[in-house]
Amino acid sequence: MAVYTEVTDEALAAFLLLYDIGRMVAFRGIAEGVENSNYALRTTEGDYILTLYEKRVNTEELPWFLGLMEHLAAQDFSCPLPVRGKNGGNLNYLSGRMASITSFLPGVWPRRVQVEHCEPLGETLAKLHLAGAGFAPRRVNALGPAGWGPLLAASLPRADEVAAGLGAELEAGLAAILAAWPEFLPTGHIHADLFPDNVFFLEGRVSGVIDFYFAATDYYAYDVAVCLNAWCFERDFSFNMTKSQALLRGYRRHRELDAAERAAMPVLAAGAAMRFLLTRLYDWLNTPDGALVTRKDPVDYLRRLRFHQAAGSAGAYGL
Repeated sequence: MAVYTEVTDEALAAFLLLYDIGRMVAFRGIAEGVENSNYALRTTEGDYILTLYEKRVNTEELPWFLGLMEHLAAQDFSCPLPVRGKNGGNLNYLSGRMASITSFLPGVWPRRVQVEHCEPLGETLAKLHLAGAGFAPRRVNALGPAGWGPLLAASLPRADEVAAGLGAELEAGLAAILAAWPEFLPTGHIHADLFPDNVFFLEGRVSGVIDFYFAATDYYAYDVAVCLNAWCFERDFSFNMTKSQALLRGYRRHRELDAAERAAMPVLAAGAAMRFLLTRLYDWLNTPDGALVTRKDPVDYLRRLRFHQAAGSAGAYGL
């Protein structure tokens, strides 16, 4: 989450007239993350999250994201529920942007991931995959393998400003990943961005999952690989096998990984590391001055990528 577009009190008051959720009581920007503009909103009727969709999000795809969230919520999966306005729609314009209001979820995200977070996280990921199976519309993953080459090309001229030799290393690494990318793995709707700051915990249990704006139809095991990257590396970038085993144990309790998924885990994990390295690299080089946003160091994911490149088999992850 982040804030790129400022919203005045007057604009917000007019926007809220489109909904039956009362009048504004409190309103503040949320600085974490690098994507859309997000605000915590309290009205006379309760707490909500207001999201203004920025340029990276294709507004034509917003009905898919919001529809998936509505579907998951109807399956008793804990995620934000889009609030529908008086006209029955869940999207309206605010300050020159398409915007939505969603329900507020209780809980806090783990600032430092512990082993005890990982098994509930794995269970939650599997439940998300199973709950999404009944949602018929599909969405191509715009930040899947087909998108990595253009993303690298956009940053390549300045990549070595971040780390010496980074451009050449990424070109070679991406070529190897794409050459080994698997085909025909089990596919369905995935979150694709399930970082710790998108998972809330309350009293030791997952209380909700947020930020579905990278969700897509892709390999389930790729979503697992995203989580291995996000949850199982320590601050010194060493891989924590105990965390990985807990995450995978939780996942497999509800959905088993087949032999092909297990065998593909090293290249899937390398691909996930490459995807986040490339988007972080682009944002590092292009974040607007003055934006209320926390930039994330792309080199963090270079170190993860190197680990996956050296992994000889799924045994490196405890499978």
